[in-house]
Amino acid sequence: MTPPRASRPTAPVSQRAVPARRAVIVGGGISGLASAALLARDGYAVTVLEQRDQLGGRAGSWERDGFRFDTGPSWYLMPEVFDHFFRLLDTTAEAEMDLVELDPGYRVYSEGDDEPIDLRADREANIALFESVEPGAGERLRKYLDSAEDTYAMAVRRFLYTTFADLTKLAAPDVLRRLPKLARLLLQPLSTFASKAVRDRRLWQVLGYPAVFLGTSPYAAPSMYHLMSHLDLADGVRYPKGGITEVIAAVERVARREGATITTGAPVERIVVEDGHVTGVVHRDVSGTQHTVPADLVVSAADLHHTELHLLDAEHRTYPEPHWRKRDPGPSAVLVYLGVDGPVPGLLHHTLVFTADWEANFGAIFGKDRHVPDPASIYVCAPSLTDDTVAPEGSSNLFVLVPLPADLSIGKGGIDGTGDAEVERIADRAIDVIAERSGVPDLRDRIRVRRTIGPQDFADDYNAWSGSMLGPAHTLAQSAFFREANVSRKVDGLYYAGASTTPGIGLPMCLISAEVLLKRIHGDTSTEPLPTPLPAPASGPAASSTAASARTTG
Repeated sequence: MTPPRASRPTAPVSQRAVPARRAVIVGGGISGLASAALLARDGYAVTVLEQRDQLGGRAGSWERDGFRFDTGPSWYLMPEVFDHFFRLLDTTAEAEMDLVELDPGYRVYSEGDDEPIDLRADREANIALFESVEPGAGERLRKYLDSAEDTYAMAVRRFLYTTFADLTKLAAPDVLRRLPKLARLLLQPLSTFASKAVRDRRLWQVLGYPAVFLGTSPYAAPSMYHLMSHLDLADGVRYPKGGITEVIAAVERVARREGATITTGAPVERIVVEDGHVTGVVHRDVSGTQHTVPADLVVSAADLHHTELHLLDAEHRTYPEPHWRKRDPGPSAVLVYLGVDGPVPGLLHHTLVFTADWEANFGAIFGKDRHVPDPASIYVCAPSLTDDTVAPEGSSNLFVLVPLPADLSIGKGGIDGTGDAEVERIADRAIDVIAERSGVPDLRDRIRVRRTIGPQDFADDYNAWSGSMLGPAHTLAQSAFFREANVSRKVDGLYYAGASTTPGIGLPMCLISAEVLLKRIHGDTSTEPLPTPLPAPASGPAASSTAASARTTG
């Protein structure tokens, strides 16, 4: 689906040449890099400051003994969002990456059933699959996917690419026609909505699990998010050869082509505010020397909780500490990177292993009495089945994710079993589940490389609030215009991008957040994606004055 285009307001251009406005971006994850590219195209002199030695944030990369692991995101969904972003900058996703369609898209094991279910890349094939498992479910799935596609298209037109600065723009005819349906979708949980389409527990889990992509539970996610099933059951799952790190490399390339300066090993310590306006960013270099980078505009693509409570003085905080007591940071996880001798049959590129008692599983992660679920549902990515560059010949690369509550006391991971005891216990249990399901009883003995990541690592490495794996959960109270805005109410010139703000978590949402940022800076209250490509600033002194005069405060 190609995102619809919207008219973009034309900003007046001053005839007086002025120096380019300076934009500093805190964080070199995908949202920071995408923001850098768009702001540089818009005429800003852009500097990106990333605290770690590599770019990508959670979407990083780690290598050892010939194995290369994506450290975080591993699903490539919403391909049109990626393509739209690159088209804004005169290129395409296909030109920047080698994309492969996965068919089957993923496999599901469900506790109590010996045989897995393989979900295909084709909508009709999945409808036939549902029918073969549960007579009558095929046609109900067809209606479910029709609704999902319609809801997704409306979300793209009205809810994903907007700042929500002008809520009257949401009163468009297509939204008003759907108000009764929208009300039901917002008030009814996804778990209930999915149960009306299918009765078989395995099929119900297939429709409910996308809530995890949103950092929440199918029992808490509004059924509005059944739109996610359009992405995996109808639109298909793709994989960029080389891994998700190639997505980061592609966004970095376009940012540099647009003229952005990107600095790693530069942890930011403070956003400088004078007379209510940002004037710079204080950071340290690799030698520990402190520097102040002057700025007319600052975009924090870092965790918003960290930005507000650690980079700003108390009087400049839009979201002070009491605000976060009422918010949900979303889940954390134990991640396990395994380099394994030989094949691991029984797995596909993406494999999900679900427990039978989902209510108990999700209750442990998201309920009032939060604790590590046991048994736990797990996710396994085996990219070496698709990509021969991520593991030595004859070996398997496995990425394992065990969703957990955001609880720092669970601890840190480590290499070769040196992580905290609870983290390693969770990893061992997940490895045993994979061994059982894949028919490899000696899996532990065949592991050559092992590394674990725990909630404390997310906090230490990414300044993640409560060790959150993804970012604030997409509950009703933390979605759309209820989510934290992408502009400071206290500081002129301070903006936000990334998973903590609109539109939300996940790589596609973080890309969109960069475009929503640009709209906010321009005072653009439209709801649809910007037309492609973005106009490049004219060469010469008028270019910088265009950016200067175009900006409006949020």
